Amino acid sequence: MDHIVYYTTGILVISVFVFIILEKKFPYTKGLKIFREGFWVDLVWYTFIQSYFLKILIFDYILTPIDNHYHLSSLKLVYNWPIIWQVLFFLVTHDFYIYWFHRWQHHSKLLWRTHEAHHSNKEVDWLAGTRSHSIEILINQTIEFAPIILLGANPIIVPIKALIDAVWGMYIHSNINVKSGKLQYIINGPEMHQWHHADQREVFYSNYSTKFAIWDWLFGTAYLPDKKPQRFGLYYSYPKDYFLQHLFAIKKIDEEKLLEHKGFKAYYELRPRLMKFLGLIKDKKPDKVKQPETKMPAQTLVEDLK
Repeated sequence: MDHIVYYTTGILVISVFVFIILEKKFPYTKGLKIFREGFWVDLVWYTFIQSYFLKILIFDYILTPIDNHYHLSSLKLVYNWPIIWQVLFFLVTHDFYIYWFHRWQHHSKLLWRTHEAHHSNKEVDWLAGTRSHSIEILINQTIEFAPIILLGANPIIVPIKALIDAVWGMYIHSNINVKSGKLQYIINGPEMHQWHHADQREVFYSNYSTKFAIWDWLFGTAYLPDKKPQRFGLYYSYPKDYFLQHLFAIKKIDEEKLLEHKGFKAYYELRPRLMKFLGLIKDKKPDKVKQPETKMPAQTLVEDLK
Protein backbone atom coordinates (compact mmCIF):
# COMPACT_ATOMS: atom_id res chain seq x y z
CA MET A 1 0.00 0.00 0.00
CA ASP A 2 2.82 2.40 0.91
CA HIS A 3 4.48 2.05 -2.47
CA ILE A 4 1.22 3.04 -4.18
CA VAL A 5 1.11 6.23 -2.11
CA TYR A 6 4.72 7.00 -3.08
CA TYR A 7 3.88 6.55 -6.77
CA THR A 8 0.70 8.64 -6.63
CA THR A 9 2.48 11.40 -4.68
CA GLY A 10 5.29 11.44 -7.23
CA ILE A 11 2.86 11.64 -10.14
CA LEU A 12 1.01 14.49 -8.40
CA VAL A 13 4.20 16.52 -7.90
CA ILE A 14 5.29 15.96 -11.50
CA SER A 15 1.81 17.01 -12.69
CA VAL A 16 2.14 20.34 -10.86
CA PHE A 17 5.31 21.22 -12.78
CA VAL A 18 3.77 20.04 -16.07
CA PHE A 19 0.75 22.31 -15.57
CA ILE A 20 2.92 25.29 -14.64
CA ILE A 21 5.02 24.83 -17.79
CA LEU A 22 1.97 24.41 -20.03
CA GLU A 23 0.33 27.50 -18.51
CA LYS A 24 3.38 29.53 -19.47
CA LYS A 25 3.65 28.15 -23.00
CA PHE A 26 -0.05 27.99 -23.90
CA PRO A 27 -1.90 30.46 -21.62
CA TYR A 28 -5.68 30.73 -21.66
CA THR A 29 -5.37 34.17 -20.05
CA LYS A 30 -2.10 35.85 -20.98
CA GLY A 31 0.03 37.58 -18.38
CA LEU A 32 -1.13 35.51 -15.40
CA LYS A 33 1.71 35.21 -12.87
CA ILE A 34 2.65 31.98 -11.12
CA PHE A 35 2.52 33.71 -7.74
CA ARG A 36 -0.75 35.48 -8.42
CA GLU A 37 -2.87 37.05 -5.70
CA GLY A 38 -4.00 34.43 -3.21
CA PHE A 39 -1.41 31.87 -4.34
CA TRP A 40 0.07 31.31 -0.87
CA VAL A 41 -3.32 31.15 0.83
CA ASP A 42 -4.40 28.48 -1.63
CA LEU A 43 -1.15 26.52 -1.41
CA VAL A 44 -0.40 26.69 2.32
CA TRP A 45 -3.80 26.92 3.98
CA TYR A 46 -6.11 25.10 1.56
CA THR A 47 -3.77 22.59 -0.08
CA PHE A 48 -1.51 21.59 2.81
CA ILE A 49 -3.00 22.51 6.19
CA GLN A 50 -6.73 22.15 5.51
CA SER A 51 -6.32 18.97 3.44
CA TYR A 52 -4.15 17.37 6.12
CA PHE A 53 -6.59 17.92 8.97
CA LEU A 54 -9.68 17.08 6.92
CA LYS A 55 -8.08 13.79 5.85
CA ILE A 56 -7.66 12.86 9.52
CA LEU A 57 -11.19 13.97 10.38
CA ILE A 58 -12.87 12.17 7.48
CA PHE A 59 -11.00 8.86 7.61
CA ASP A 60 -10.15 8.50 11.32
CA TYR A 61 -13.18 10.09 12.97
CA ILE A 62 -16.03 9.53 10.50
CA LEU A 63 -15.48 6.62 8.11
CA THR A 64 -13.45 4.29 10.34
CA PRO A 65 -15.88 4.50 13.31
CA ILE A 66 -18.83 3.86 10.97
CA ASP A 67 -17.10 0.84 9.47
CA ASN A 68 -16.03 -0.46 12.88
CA HIS A 69 -19.64 -0.29 14.05
CA TYR A 70 -21.37 -1.83 11.03
CA HIS A 71 -18.50 -3.94 9.61
CA LEU A 72 -19.71 -3.31 6.08
CA SER A 73 -16.25 -3.41 4.49
CA SER A 74 -15.84 -7.01 5.66
CA LEU A 75 -18.46 -8.02 3.09
CA LYS A 76 -16.05 -6.90 0.34
CA LEU A 77 -18.91 -6.36 -2.09
CA VAL A 78 -16.69 -4.96 -4.85
CA TYR A 79 -13.27 -6.24 -3.76
CA ASN A 80 -13.10 -8.97 -6.40
CA TRP A 81 -13.88 -6.63 -9.27
CA PRO A 82 -10.89 -5.83 -11.52
CA ILE A 83 -9.10 -2.71 -10.25
CA ILE A 84 -9.94 -0.75 -13.40
CA TRP A 85 -13.66 -1.45 -12.95
CA GLN A 86 -13.55 -0.40 -9.30
CA VAL A 87 -11.85 2.87 -10.25
CA LEU A 88 -14.32 3.58 -13.07
CA PHE A 89 -17.33 2.71 -10.91
CA PHE A 90 -16.39 5.11 -8.11
CA LEU A 91 -15.18 7.74 -10.58
CA VAL A 92 -18.45 7.89 -12.53
CA THR A 93 -20.88 7.55 -9.62
CA HIS A 94 -19.12 10.21 -7.54
CA ASP A 95 -18.87 12.58 -10.50
CA PHE A 96 -22.60 12.17 -11.16
CA TYR A 97 -23.27 13.10 -7.51
CA ILE A 98 -20.88 16.08 -7.69
CA TYR A 99 -22.67 17.47 -10.73
CA TRP A 100 -26.02 17.60 -8.91
CA PHE A 101 -24.62 18.76 -5.58
CA HIS A 102 -22.61 21.49 -7.35
CA ARG A 103 -25.72 22.55 -9.23
CA TRP A 104 -27.65 22.67 -5.95
CA GLN A 105 -24.93 24.86 -4.40
CA HIS A 106 -25.51 27.50 -7.07
CA HIS A 107 -29.26 27.52 -6.39
CA SER A 108 -29.29 27.29 -2.60
CA LYS A 109 -28.72 30.32 -0.37
CA LEU A 110 -27.32 28.12 2.38
CA LEU A 111 -25.01 25.96 0.27
CA TRP A 112 -23.78 28.94 -1.74
CA ARG A 113 -22.25 30.38 1.43
CA THR A 114 -19.90 27.38 1.64
CA HIS A 115 -19.21 27.39 -2.09
CA GLU A 116 -18.53 31.05 -2.81
CA ALA A 117 -14.94 30.72 -1.55
CA HIS A 118 -14.27 28.46 -4.52
CA HIS A 119 -15.34 31.26 -6.86
CA SER A 120 -13.49 34.06 -5.09
CA ASN A 121 -10.21 33.92 -7.03
CA LYS A 122 -9.94 36.76 -9.53
CA GLU A 123 -7.33 34.75 -11.44
CA VAL A 124 -7.89 31.08 -12.23
CA ASP A 125 -5.02 28.64 -12.60
CA TRP A 126 -3.98 25.07 -11.71
CA LEU A 127 -4.05 25.89 -7.98
CA ALA A 128 -7.34 27.83 -7.86
CA GLY A 129 -9.44 24.68 -7.52
CA THR A 130 -7.97 23.93 -4.09
CA ARG A 131 -9.78 26.93 -2.59
CA SER A 132 -12.90 25.34 -1.18
CA HIS A 133 -14.54 25.91 2.18
CA SER A 134 -13.75 23.14 4.66
CA ILE A 135 -17.46 22.36 5.13
CA GLU A 136 -17.83 21.81 1.39
CA ILE A 137 -14.80 19.50 1.32
CA LEU A 138 -15.98 17.66 4.42
CA ILE A 139 -19.34 16.90 2.77
CA ASN A 140 -18.01 15.97 -0.65
CA GLN A 141 -15.02 13.87 0.38
CA THR A 142 -16.97 12.00 3.04
CA ILE A 143 -19.59 11.08 0.44
CA GLU A 144 -16.81 10.31 -2.07
CA PHE A 145 -14.76 7.93 0.05
CA ALA A 146 -17.53 6.38 2.17
CA PRO A 147 -18.64 3.95 -0.58
CA ILE A 148 -15.02 2.99 -1.32
CA ILE A 149 -14.43 2.09 2.34
CA LEU A 150 -17.85 0.64 3.19
CA LEU A 151 -18.24 -1.46 0.04
CA GLY A 152 -14.90 -3.09 0.77
CA ALA A 153 -13.03 -1.90 -2.31
CA ASN A 154 -9.37 -2.72 -2.76
CA PRO A 155 -7.41 -0.34 -0.46
CA ILE A 156 -5.36 0.97 -3.40
CA ILE A 157 -8.52 2.55 -4.83
CA VAL A 158 -8.33 5.38 -2.24
CA PRO A 159 -4.92 6.79 -3.34
CA ILE A 160 -5.69 6.18 -7.00
CA LYS A 161 -9.03 7.99 -6.77
CA ALA A 162 -7.44 10.80 -4.75
CA LEU A 163 -4.73 11.22 -7.40
CA ILE A 164 -7.27 11.36 -10.25
CA ASP A 165 -9.31 13.94 -8.33
CA ALA A 166 -6.28 16.13 -7.67
CA VAL A 167 -4.84 16.01 -11.19
CA TRP A 168 -8.20 16.47 -12.86
CA GLY A 169 -9.00 19.35 -10.54
CA MET A 170 -5.75 21.06 -11.50
CA TYR A 171 -6.47 20.41 -15.18
CA ILE A 172 -9.97 21.89 -15.38
CA HIS A 173 -8.87 25.03 -13.51
CA SER A 174 -5.55 25.36 -15.32
CA ASN A 175 -4.75 28.47 -17.32
CA ILE A 176 -4.10 26.40 -20.45
CA ASN A 177 -5.67 27.20 -23.80
CA VAL A 178 -6.91 23.66 -24.50
CA LYS A 179 -8.77 22.83 -27.69
CA SER A 180 -10.22 19.35 -27.20
CA GLY A 181 -12.84 19.53 -29.95
CA LYS A 182 -15.66 16.99 -29.73
CA LEU A 183 -13.99 15.36 -26.71
CA GLN A 184 -15.29 18.32 -24.67
CA TYR A 185 -18.77 16.83 -25.04
CA ILE A 186 -17.60 13.95 -22.82
CA ILE A 187 -14.47 14.93 -20.91
CA ASN A 188 -14.43 18.21 -18.99
CA GLY A 189 -11.53 20.64 -19.33
CA PRO A 190 -10.51 24.30 -18.99
CA GLU A 191 -12.59 25.30 -22.03
CA MET A 192 -15.82 24.97 -20.05
CA HIS A 193 -14.64 25.23 -16.47
CA GLN A 194 -12.80 28.52 -16.92
CA TRP A 195 -16.18 29.88 -18.01
CA HIS A 196 -17.77 28.48 -14.86
CA HIS A 197 -15.49 30.74 -12.80
CA ALA A 198 -16.27 33.81 -14.89
CA ASP A 199 -18.09 36.74 -13.32
CA GLN A 200 -20.58 36.95 -16.17
CA ARG A 201 -24.33 36.45 -16.02
CA GLU A 202 -24.59 33.97 -18.90
CA VAL A 203 -22.56 31.29 -17.14
CA PHE A 204 -23.39 31.49 -13.43
CA TYR A 205 -25.86 28.62 -13.76
CA SER A 206 -23.81 26.58 -16.22
CA ASN A 207 -20.89 24.14 -16.52
CA TYR A 208 -21.26 22.31 -13.22
CA SER A 209 -19.44 19.18 -14.36
CA THR A 210 -16.09 18.22 -12.88
CA LYS A 211 -14.66 15.26 -14.78
CA PHE A 212 -17.33 14.39 -17.32
CA ALA A 213 -18.81 17.29 -19.27
CA ILE A 214 -21.47 14.95 -20.59
CA TRP A 215 -23.62 15.73 -17.53
CA ASP A 216 -23.89 19.38 -18.58
CA TRP A 217 -24.76 18.46 -22.14
CA LEU A 218 -27.33 15.85 -21.06
CA PHE A 219 -29.06 18.09 -18.52
CA GLY A 220 -28.98 21.36 -20.45
CA THR A 221 -26.43 23.35 -18.45
CA ALA A 222 -23.54 23.42 -20.93
CA TYR A 223 -22.09 26.74 -22.07
CA LEU A 224 -19.21 26.85 -24.56
CA PRO A 225 -19.11 30.00 -26.73
CA ASP A 226 -16.46 30.99 -29.26
CA LYS A 227 -14.98 33.59 -26.94
CA LYS A 228 -13.20 33.86 -23.61
CA PRO A 229 -14.48 35.34 -20.34
CA GLN A 230 -13.31 38.83 -19.44
CA ARG A 231 -13.64 38.67 -15.66
CA PHE A 232 -13.30 36.00 -13.00
CA GLY A 233 -14.35 35.71 -9.38
CA LEU A 234 -17.17 37.27 -7.40
CA TYR A 235 -18.76 40.63 -8.15
CA TYR A 236 -18.79 41.55 -4.45
CA SER A 237 -15.92 42.09 -2.00
CA TYR A 238 -14.62 38.91 -0.43
CA PRO A 239 -11.95 38.47 2.30
CA LYS A 240 -8.43 37.45 1.31
CA ASP A 241 -7.61 35.89 4.67
CA TYR A 242 -8.23 32.14 5.07
CA PHE A 243 -9.99 32.41 8.44
CA LEU A 244 -12.14 35.34 7.34
CA GLN A 245 -13.13 33.41 4.22
CA HIS A 246 -14.48 30.70 6.50
CA LEU A 247 -16.19 33.17 8.82
CA PHE A 248 -17.75 34.93 5.82
CA ALA A 249 -19.94 31.87 5.25
CA ILE A 250 -21.62 32.62 8.60
CA LYS A 251 -21.38 36.39 8.83
CA LYS A 252 -20.49 38.98 6.22
CA ILE A 253 -17.14 40.49 7.07
CA ASP A 254 -15.72 43.82 5.92
CA GLU A 255 -12.00 43.09 5.79
CA GLU A 256 -11.11 46.74 5.14
CA LYS A 257 -12.83 47.87 8.33
CA LEU A 258 -11.09 45.17 10.35
CA LEU A 259 -7.75 46.48 9.10
CA GLU A 260 -8.45 49.71 10.95
CA HIS A 261 -7.82 47.80 14.19
CA LYS A 262 -4.15 47.57 15.09
CA GLY A 263 -4.34 44.04 16.45
CA PHE A 264 -5.95 42.62 13.34
CA LYS A 265 -3.68 44.62 11.06
CA ALA A 266 -0.61 43.21 12.84
CA TYR A 267 -1.94 39.67 12.35
CA TYR A 268 -2.92 40.39 8.76
CA GLU A 269 0.52 41.73 7.84
CA LEU A 270 2.48 39.05 9.69
CA ARG A 271 2.50 36.48 6.89
CA PRO A 272 3.40 38.95 4.08
CA ARG A 273 6.24 40.35 6.20
CA LEU A 274 7.58 36.88 6.86
CA MET A 275 7.41 35.97 3.18
CA LYS A 276 9.13 39.20 2.18
CA PHE A 277 11.84 38.46 4.73
CA LEU A 278 12.30 35.01 3.18
CA GLY A 279 12.38 36.53 -0.30
CA LEU A 280 9.27 34.67 -1.47
CA ILE A 281 7.41 37.85 -2.44
CA LYS A 282 8.44 41.36 -3.34
CA ASP A 283 6.86 44.73 -2.70
CA LYS A 284 4.43 45.72 -5.42
CA LYS A 285 4.83 49.04 -7.13
CA PRO A 286 1.78 51.23 -6.53
CA ASP A 287 -0.65 51.50 -9.41
CA LYS A 288 -0.64 54.87 -11.16
CA VAL A 289 -4.42 54.95 -11.39
CA LYS A 290 -6.76 53.10 -9.09
CA GLN A 291 -9.88 51.95 -10.90
CA PRO A 292 -13.15 52.35 -9.01
CA GLU A 293 -14.89 49.13 -7.99
CA THR A 294 -17.97 48.38 -10.04
CA LYS A 295 -20.65 45.76 -9.69
CA MET A 296 -20.54 43.05 -12.30
CA PRO A 297 -23.45 41.79 -14.39
CA ALA A 298 -23.60 38.50 -12.48
CA GLN A 299 -25.04 40.44 -9.53
CA THR A 300 -28.52 40.29 -11.02
CA LEU A 301 -28.45 36.50 -10.85
CA VAL A 302 -26.75 35.88 -7.51
CA GLU A 303 -27.96 38.75 -5.38
CA ASP A 304 -30.67 36.54 -3.90
CA LEU A 305 -27.97 34.13 -2.74
CA LYS A 306 -26.31 36.82 -0.63
